[in-house]
Amino acid sequence: MAAAATGACAAAASAADPIRIGSVLSVSGPAAFLGDPELKTLQLYVEKINAEGGVLGRKLELVHYDDGSDAAKANSFTKRLIESDKVDVLIGGTTTGATMAMAPLVEKASLPFISLAGAVVVIDPVKKWVFKTPHTDRMAAEKVFEDMKKRGINKVGLLSETSGFGASGRKEAQAVAAKYGITLVADETYGPKDTDITAQLTRIKSAPGVQALFVFGLGQGPAVVTKNYGQLAMASLPMYQSHGVASDEYLKLSGKAAEGVRLPTPALLIAGALPAGDAQKPVVTNYDKAYKERYKTEPSTFGGYALDALNLSVDAIKRAGGTDREKVRAALESTKGFVGTTGVFNMSPLNHMGLDLSAFRMVEVKNGDWQLLK
Repeated sequence: MAAAATGACAAAASAADPIRIGSVLSVSGPAAFLGDPELKTLQLYVEKINAEGGVLGRKLELVHYDDGSDAAKANSFTKRLIESDKVDVLIGGTTTGATMAMAPLVEKASLPFISLAGAVVVIDPVKKWVFKTPHTDRMAAEKVFEDMKKRGINKVGLLSETSGFGASGRKEAQAVAAKYGITLVADETYGPKDTDITAQLTRIKSAPGVQALFVFGLGQGPAVVTKNYGQLAMASLPMYQSHGVASDEYLKLSGKAAEGVRLPTPALLIAGALPAGDAQKPVVTNYDKAYKERYKTEPSTFGGYALDALNLSVDAIKRAGGTDREKVRAALESTKGFVGTTGVFNMSPLNHMGLDLSAFRMVEVKNGDWQLLK
């Protein structure tokens, strides 16, 4: 009887243990404007969920580290989260480089991992334990080329960053261009820390028949490109950016030179412009309100990626009935019709992201703000 009683006590203690959410984010360094709102969002919503009673009667505990936008640090912090902190789920990998440094470790440890990085390589090919919330770079290229086609643009200059995200974006843009009748008449690159990109832009400007510029990067680089574009008076050449700049920070850094820039974005960026019947409208407007109230600043789509990752994790844990890793992984993989800030998620064993092109909205910068394109 004593042994049985001891066992019952142990089970009760285990049930009351916190659910540990591990996180490695780029809160400092070049990708800080992505990682900072991601961390703030996780902190805000872990607090909110706990105030509402937690998950399955257990509190959430956020264990987070800042990789400083360094993939090697992301790798070492992931080891710590797995081996020392014993987390139940991992959210993070702000950048593609960090995510790919983390992925082999979570696969080996059999730990559910939801990445916040953009490149398609994160989930293609499918990795058993790796999922992600942002749209892929392949989808971004397709959405941009779709819009270009509508405008009669078929000769494009590509300018991509040499980061993991930019390099993957370049590869995907090259792969899908022909599908939309697009010819890449120029193909230039720049480094994520470059402070002047006029030489590459000048070469694109003089490319035979070029009709538009497509920039693939994240962080401060695309804003440098935009300012240089303005200095070179290239407004006659429409500029497109990827979802890697879908935040108000890009507008602040780019200034007036961003006028007319188009890009694909999650719904959050234009929450107020969504029609009343849009399934995402209540989700994005509630997040927008909560974030502004807490931090007195605008939320970003990158914070939205983190919110979706947390909510998907919580949903999977609830459906799994606990934190058994295989059950949580299976629940994530079977997610259907889950409305997030990024889109409606429908995952499967062959699709560990679960978004389609309808999750992207095309916007244009007009009078220093985002305008939804019909």
